[in-house]
Amino acid sequence: MSRDVEDLNRRLLRARDAMDRAYAEPLDVRAVAAVAYISEAHFIRSFRAAFGETPHRYLQRRRVERSMFLLRETDRSVTDICFDVGFMSLGTFSRTFREIIGETPSSYRDGHEPMVAPNCVQMWAMRPRVAAGAATAADNAAQSSSFGEAGSAAAP
Repeated sequence: MSRDVEDLNRRLLRARDAMDRAYAEPLDVRAVAAVAYISEAHFIRSFRAAFGETPHRYLQRRRVERSMFLLRETDRSVTDICFDVGFMSLGTFSRTFREIIGETPSSYRDGHEPMVAPNCVQMWAMRPRVAAGAATAADNAAQSSSFGEAGSAAAP
């Protein structure tokens, strides 16, 4: 890869990061292209070549991803979520959401519960612990094993 291509890719990544940070604001292609130090037209062509979608479609997808999280994890209305993620119209939000996800925001919310931690993480978090200062280092090592092999190895 030539140095010029590598430099352009870095600038496009900076511009994409700027879009990610300001996903809820209206897309100003001129301002985002300025972050990459290239013209609007060249920015759109280069962005599509590098990331496989136009800046506008990328921003729509990011907004939909954020709205998916809010629909799963909160009880806020679809309209509030629509405006919070940067869409100006509930109709546009619903149409775009359906194009990308394949179902309406309301049906997505009905079919997807909040994400929970995997069972192994829950088991680790709920494992009883020895009170701080109440045990020696050997006892702590024995208590941290769920199978008991550390306890038998630490015993004299």
